[in-house]
Amino acid sequence: MSNSQPTDATTIPKTAARPERIRLGMVGGGRDAFIGAVHRMASRLDDHYELVAGAFSSTAQKSYASAADLGVDESRTYTSFMDMAEQEAARDDGIEALSIVTPNHLHFPVAKAFLEHGIHVICDKPLTSSLADAKALVAVAEQSSAHFILTHNYTGYPMIRQARSMVQQGLLGDIRVIQVEYPQDWLATKLEDSGQKQADWRTDPARSGMGGCIGDIGTHAFNLAAFVSLLELESLCADIQTYVEGRQLDDNAHVMLRYAGGARGMLWSSQVAAGCENALRLRVFGHKGGIEWSQEDPNYLWFTPLGQPKQLLTRGGSGANDAANAGTRIPGGHPEGYLEGFANLYTDAAHAIIGARRGESPPATSLLPTVHDGLKGVAFVSAVVNSSLEGGVWKTLDL
Repeated sequence: MSNSQPTDATTIPKTAARPERIRLGMVGGGRDAFIGAVHRMASRLDDHYELVAGAFSSTAQKSYASAADLGVDESRTYTSFMDMAEQEAARDDGIEALSIVTPNHLHFPVAKAFLEHGIHVICDKPLTSSLADAKALVAVAEQSSAHFILTHNYTGYPMIRQARSMVQQGLLGDIRVIQVEYPQDWLATKLEDSGQKQADWRTDPARSGMGGCIGDIGTHAFNLAAFVSLLELESLCADIQTYVEGRQLDDNAHVMLRYAGGARGMLWSSQVAAGCENALRLRVFGHKGGIEWSQEDPNYLWFTPLGQPKQLLTRGGSGANDAANAGTRIPGGHPEGYLEGFANLYTDAAHAIIGARRGESPPATSLLPTVHDGLKGVAFVSAVVNSSLEGGVWKTLDL
């Protein structure tokens, strides 16, 4: 075999230069925070981002200590998100995108500050802690030159994207029934009294908002059902409970759903369901067939054409379609899940941000959750709580 190299440069395939990494900032997510670490891992997985600045805590000592842990320069570490927005926007090398990983009550003021400075925002769900703030943030986002992305991370799972595409293709026919549930058990006792940080703020209406369980995980179930079924909710009827004595917010919810076009659904979310960890499950049935997916076994999607045997479709397998394969990194049989689903949203966001550098708008087919999806989620929480308070009356979403 010859070791000689080609002399004609035209015979060597040319690789397009990789776009410069997106300069990323973060508000929240300091030491002892859960979701901040998840966002950082997701942003790094496909190597599109570099974390260069942050206001990681409202406490100066903790913010600087967290920055040191993460390798963020002290000169770009802040204790005020307002200072961060102003100073980063003024820098030639300032951040292009911000990740918001704070408790819910801070989502609105932080997102508003950075959007108004033209900085793209990637925000953890729910959109805000109140419906008024959600509507106000929609107006801010619509007036900003920057993108707003909400991290409903389950929409990034490959087999969920396959399920959505199967509905689009008409493989299920007209949708009739939607069943979605998200039970956990981690708040089956009054964990918030132990000093556990996540339990403390998630059960506090001042920081979480008017919904407890329904706002924390019920919004995921609601969003997932809408994402896959492509249906708009017309009205709902809810019965919510607070089983743990002394807790200020709900820890269990049952909701009946009426969708446009005649489909009906049921949603159950609970954080007091003994033996359940993160048992998000979706079933969608049409007049031609049905699908079933479980978050705890996310690489599989069951599809049953009416009158035929069940078919097991697998991520990376022979039954996976283009929608699923676009979000797959490794061969079938090697599990992918939570972090990879999150990373798919961060990578989709990166493509939108890199496109914005060139003056491009996101494609109409973008799967990224938007500020409008976020508004629907907050309106859903408001309708659920008010329906239950009024004795289980039917409510529409106040959009």
